[in-house]
Amino acid sequence: MIRVVSTDSMRISDAKTQADGTSGRELMFRAGKAIYDLLEKRGKTAVLCGSGNNAGDGFVVAYLLAENGYECKIFLCSDRFSADGGYYFERCKGKGVPYSPYNGEEDFSSYAAVVDCLLGTGFKGELSGIYAEVVKKINESGSYVVSADINSGLNGDGGTGDICVKSDLTVSIGFPKTGHFTGRAKDVIGRLVNVDIGIKLYGDAYNLLEKSDVKQAFPERKNYSHKGTYGYVGLIGGCTRYSGAPRLAMHAAAAMRAGAGVARLAVPESIKSAFFKEVTEVTLFFLPDDGEGPVFDENALGEFLKGLRSVTIGMGLGNGKDNLRILNYILHNFEGTVIVDADGLNALSKDLGVLRGRTCKSLILTPHVKEFSRLSGYGTEEILADPVSRAKEFAFRYGVTLLLKGTATVVTDGKEVYLTDRGCPGMATAGSGDVLSGILAGLSGYNDPLDSVKVACGAYLNGLAGEMAQAKVNPVSMTASDTVNALADAVSEILKI
Repeated sequence: MIRVVSTDSMRISDAKTQADGTSGRELMFRAGKAIYDLLEKRGKTAVLCGSGNNAGDGFVVAYLLAENGYECKIFLCSDRFSADGGYYFERCKGKGVPYSPYNGEEDFSSYAAVVDCLLGTGFKGELSGIYAEVVKKINESGSYVVSADINSGLNGDGGTGDICVKSDLTVSIGFPKTGHFTGRAKDVIGRLVNVDIGIKLYGDAYNLLEKSDVKQAFPERKNYSHKGTYGYVGLIGGCTRYSGAPRLAMHAAAAMRAGAGVARLAVPESIKSAFFKEVTEVTLFFLPDDGEGPVFDENALGEFLKGLRSVTIGMGLGNGKDNLRILNYILHNFEGTVIVDADGLNALSKDLGVLRGRTCKSLILTPHVKEFSRLSGYGTEEILADPVSRAKEFAFRYGVTLLLKGTATVVTDGKEVYLTDRGCPGMATAGSGDVLSGILAGLSGYNDPLDSVKVACGAYLNGLAGEMAQAKVNPVSMTASDTVNALADAVSEILKI
């Protein structure tokens, strides 16, 4: 796993490392030197600097370029520097490095490379004025672009920012930050390289999963085993308006592809005919309904829950009047793992009080940002600006494992945080969330309980399968069933490690 930090943790770690005896000037030189070493010396280079320590890193880069005989020029978007930045600016002047204030006329297309040292990881909000103008010019230049620490204009925690530098290479300093993976990061960072400059970590760090970490979710299978060894898992979904038989069948198929011994799919009685031709290798169970969706029936639910290790509820369930009552019964009468998605989350958002006193072994909620906003009361912009902190706060408060979907998936039990950055544009299609829930259901059959790291493994597997599916199809034509069809190959990829 790769350690990833928040911008607050990075700031504190930087300050304490300096307090322990490594000067800020020395750390700045190490950062600039690391960027210089990674910069492909393609020809004349423009170094664009703002006002903070990020600008100081740029001055070190410019000094080293000049020192080693490379042509470069500094463009200043501020006349205010930090003390250490000012020191290296003076050294650039002493070396004769040309510089000038950015005047809006330079288009940078005549430069082989542009080094972006305008703004650091502490930037929040949206760029405007001269910074918005210069970022636009960088992106239009056609030059090879290197960003120092993070792309200017990108939020270091949430990866948000409508106007930001699009880099070929981003050199993160010390530790990667969550904003290198969340939000828009994948679309604007061509390649991310982290450099260690001797900053000691103080405070919390999060865990970015690598492929080798995911194998733990797939224990070796023995010859002396049977379907019960790998678990009976239950899936509840569907209603008259959203029968979605193919999608629910796909959801159940994902559970089987992820390794469950048996998947038991429960749908309303009135739509059962839609499932006979769609569902294979899955046990069907029918719930009483009112012609629109399932109604609460203690005997039927009790019968459905018998022998299950997990229950996943919510896919295509609609807004039935008994949804919350059904969920409440499961939470307080089932002792296995419960996974709540889609309309199950919408029902839960009406009364979080049902989470108190539950009997289930573990509870996993899998919202996207809007669903999480309804659950938590946080605004969507507030969530997007710092998804890890918001998810962690909620998970801790309610004692759940929260999987917050996004460009990077955040998984937390309120204490530990795991991130996965696998996935692709082709997954932005109906049913992708159902596939993820199905994968989690499958893993829950033989990972008991399904803790936060194993949930993160499920998210990684989903993203990997999506990437493999997109490679076979294309990002435009891909459907969620393509991800299901790629699951076996994705599991094989992990097992061979």
